Amino acid sequence: MTEAEEQALRARLTELAQEHRDLDAAIAALVQSGAHDQIQLSRLKKRKLQLKDQIAKMEDALLPDIIA
Repeated sequence: MTEAEEQALRARLTELAQEHRDLDAAIAALVQSGAHDQIQLSRLKKRKLQLKDQIAKMEDALLPDIIA
């Protein structure tokens, strides 16, 4: 992986992490408001899980392979 590719991947990782935190806050606000829109809540949670998976894959790509 080139330096430019790694920097681009790290930048994207930062964006996804921010979106994940934003979704977490949105979910918490929706739950606290008492206006439980189950469909919207489930969509937000599903998107949050997708982001978590993407973040994990990117972090794995950034870690060097170590042969034990």
